[in-house]
Amino acid sequence: MPIFEYQGRSSQGQLAKGQLDAANEEAAASALLAQGITPVSIQPATASNNDIDLDALLGNNKVKPVDLIMFCRQMYTITKSGIPLVRGIRGLAAGLKHREFQRVLNDVASRLEGGSALSPAMAKHPKVFSNLFVSMISVGESTGSLDQVFAQLAFYMERDEETRKSIKSAIRYPTFVMIALALAITVVNIWVIPRFAEMFKHFKAELPFVTKILLGTSHVFVNYWWALILGIGGLIGGIWFYINTPKGAIFWGEKKLKLPIIGSIIDRASMARYARSFSLMLRAGVPLNQALTLCSRAIDNPYLGMKIDRIRRGIERGESLLRTHTQADMLSPLVLQMIAVGEESGKVEELLAEVADFYEREVSYDLKKLSDSIEPILIIVMAAFVTLLALGIFLPMWDMYNVQKGA
Repeated sequence: MPIFEYQGRSSQGQLAKGQLDAANEEAAASALLAQGITPVSIQPATASNNDIDLDALLGNNKVKPVDLIMFCRQMYTITKSGIPLVRGIRGLAAGLKHREFQRVLNDVASRLEGGSALSPAMAKHPKVFSNLFVSMISVGESTGSLDQVFAQLAFYMERDEETRKSIKSAIRYPTFVMIALALAITVVNIWVIPRFAEMFKHFKAELPFVTKILLGTSHVFVNYWWALILGIGGLIGGIWFYINTPKGAIFWGEKKLKLPIIGSIIDRASMARYARSFSLMLRAGVPLNQALTLCSRAIDNPYLGMKIDRIRRGIERGESLLRTHTQADMLSPLVLQMIAVGEESGKVEELLAEVADFYEREVSYDLKKLSDSIEPILIIVMAAFVTLLALGIFLPMWDMYNVQKGA
């Protein structure tokens, strides 16, 4: 469907401009009038291929979680106030600067005008609206509580995004330190050690074992750099290919939960996400087996997703939530007790929300201690590198000085 750029005035006289999808200019004008915007000018959108490629290259065409969070909050206000969905979504799209999201919302609005429901219209854009998102909207439509569903989705995505940002922020410092250390090792092996190697060769000194290791490493860096690059690139490519296979994804999903220091944080963050999404769907009225299926997809860890699928199959066989979760060996005994209490009292969704809060507090506390745990390891690694470098270079220099002094 063609995209048109428009300029107009709202009912309050404010300038409104943006883009929308329409069959022709007359249809675009009708859509604007339905939104309460009086069109001043409507013309086909002109966008160069270079701009599109640049947006794709920079990732600007991807709808980010913060965009969806704001969309849900705005849709909560729109649905609660009784504004027609088509008019509300068109109005939101008109105020967006994100071209891709604007195009998606205009397409959703066009499908609504064609008689489609909201959830099937959103399901046409799986890269923007996840299965969990669409299922929640479907439940909200069928129960007449669409406003509450949007509020719950906004809260869920906001907490999930806060956890993601906290983890990224915590590992940013050690990542930069390791990159700097790798660059230092490369510079020393290519430019520093070869100079000393020439000097040692000139004096024909007997070299210590540590110095021989440094000279051999430097020789590989200088003369076989291409083999190093190919080897490292091949290793990274092979690992990347393997973890993107079903078997490799499950293997990596299990192993990253056992990584030193950060493994437990990843595990607890995943459990917080599982409990939060499970609670969200049960609160909205999603059937238990369907909720577990959606949770297995939302957990973003194939290994844990496999365990959640086992829980779902156990539930379908008639087993209790407590028994299936105990067999899955995912949660701590304290959390299992909370699930047991929730199951007995009929308030599983409330107890799961408490479980999510519990894990999120633990993740937040662990992230605050993460730098304190990693810094000593980084200091030891850097000290070992400096010590090896110092011994490898200065020991033969001292030997040469003693030989010359004795002579």
